[in-house]
This record gives sequence, C-alpha cells and structure tokens, in this order.
Amino acid sequence: MKGTLGRNHPLTIRDLGSMDYRAALNLQHTLVAQRQRGEISDTLLLVEHPPVITMGKSGVMEHVLVSPEVLSAAGATVERIERGGEATYHGPGQLVGYPILDLRAHLRSLKTFVNLLEEVFVRYLDQEFSIAAHRDDEHRGVWVNNEKITAVGIAVQQRVTFHGFAFNVNTDLSHFDWIIPCGITDRGQTSLERLTGTPQDMSSVKEGISRTFTELFGYRWTGINSTG
Repeated sequence: MKGTLGRNHPLTIRDLGSMDYRAALNLQHTLVAQRQRGEISDTLLLVEHPPVITMGKSGVMEHVLVSPEVLSAAGATVERIERGGEATYHGPGQLVGYPILDLRAHLRSLKTFVNLLEEVFVRYLDQEFSIAAHRDDEHRGVWVNNEKITAVGIAVQQRVTFHGFAFNVNTDLSHFDWIIPCGITDRGQTSLERLTGTPQDMSSVKEGISRTFTELFGYRWTGINSTG
C-alpha cells in the first residue's frame, strides 16, 4: 500500500517537543485555516503532551474511571475535542502526530487516508523491530496481538485533516487505567518499550516514523524542523 497524496511534493515536518495540549490544538486550528487558504504546504506536527485525557465526539465521562482529584494530583486535564472517537490518553513518552493535509487536491477517500496512516506504524514496526502489528476494521488504530500500540482519531474541515495518531513509545501504560480507552473493555495497551524490553530513543523514533510517513504518502523527504 502506498499513497499518492504528496505527489513528490515536500512535506513540512515540525517537531514541537513537549507542548500543552490546548496550545497544540490551537496551533492545529491556525494551520488548518492557513492550509485551507493555500498559505502553507501539507504539514505534520510531532509532539509530546503532559498527561491529558481527550474526549472525542462519542466520548462520555463515564469512561473516565478516576476522580478529578486523582487527575489533578497527576497534573492531568480533560479536554473535549472535535475528533471522532471516545476517550484516549496522551502523555510523556508517547509520540503524537497531527497531519494537516489537504485531501482535495490529491486523495478523495478519507478511508484510504486512515488506512495509510495505520500502515505507517505497521510498516515501521516490522522494518525496524520485526514486530508484527496489524489494523482492525472494527477498532481503528494499530494493534500487536490484542493490545493497541497506536491510536488514530481524525477530524476534517473543508477537506483538510487534523488530529491524528498517538504512538506509545515509552508511555506510562498505567495511566490508561484512568479511562476505558476508546470505549473498549476487552483489550489492552502496549508500547514499544514494553515490546522491546528497553526504553527507546524518541529522536530516532521520530525520524523513523517521519520517513515512513513521507514514503507511504508519496511526499519528498526534506527532514524535520526541530525549531517548532
């Protein structure tokens, strides 16, 4: 599977480091508007967030299993947002990516876009770590056996995508106990650290995911902008 979305155009990749969730969301909104007006090229944001629970359009507070006091003590917040899906967790050690891509000029199918996004992680895990990951049409995201390693949740405004993926690299998986992730009660969560038995270098992971994304979506590699 390979896309033609980029048509060998350059993809702007911005490494935001660690950023508050609401600040990153506001930045997405700004970039979506700029992309709709043709003022910027397709862009991929890479970021880690402080602990936060995000609630998609289908999210219900009953899926948050701990008290506000527990969340506050951990420095965690709850944000209701416009992506599809239910409750998920973001936090340190998790690579979050926000593709701001214009589907109008290149790729008409949102389903194809999501499939390619999932394929980035299936291919990366196979090529770099010989880990067999797979997608599940019933539960979006990327799975290793019965455990999710990458969550996917997309929003689209005037054919421009935002929100995106959350890849568990060195994530504290105990924080998923705060919620019912994506409303799924019979499956677990895993991370690259757990699967390999050792913490992973986030810079190397960002490089690998960015290169795989660029290749699969058909862009031209121009590197990662680490200035934010």
